[in-house]
Amino acid sequence: MNKVNEILKNGGVIAFVTDTVWGLGCLPDNEQAVKKIYNIKHRDGKKPLILMSDEFYNLLDYVKQPIEKEAQRLIKKHFPGALTLVLEKSDKTPDYITSGMPTVGVRIPDNETFAEICRNIDGRVLATTSANLSGEPAALTYEEAVKYIGDKVDLIIQSGGHEAQGRASTVAGFKDGKVIIFRQGEIEL
Repeated sequence: MNKVNEILKNGGVIAFVTDTVWGLGCLPDNEQAVKKIYNIKHRDGKKPLILMSDEFYNLLDYVKQPIEKEAQRLIKKHFPGALTLVLEKSDKTPDYITSGMPTVGVRIPDNETFAEICRNIDGRVLATTSANLSGEPAALTYEEAVKYIGDKVDLIIQSGGHEAQGRASTVAGFKDGKVIIFRQGEIEL
């Protein structure tokens, strides 16, 4: 895992398994690495990345406090799990991750291999997106990750037997205290 931290510190991009699909990630404070993710995917710069970690505590500095009650309830109920919450971002969250939007998506995947990666990197947070080219299906296995983006990333980490389940996370946000579903996925709210 020291190798992973070294790659990330040097502006590298890694691919890894989550509970839903395979992901690409880099350190959130490295703008060049974030740009590299956009280039790898041929991703539209208007589409933000999300922040993921092994514990919500690690993401607190990236979101505005206090977190609204309904968001707190969903965090307690569904983290870790296949839920991405779109919350108001703090000043620590760079605009190049959120495409200039005032919000940031945060998620805690329920996958032991992903959690292990986070526990071993500085800051324990990754700026992430799915491992695929934009508009193509996301990688569901190590083999697909290698096939789709293998020659473009610095490292693809084996899943260690903790496989992706194949259904995307539900993406939800809030307006006037009410939940808004941006993408229906694994979790029904």
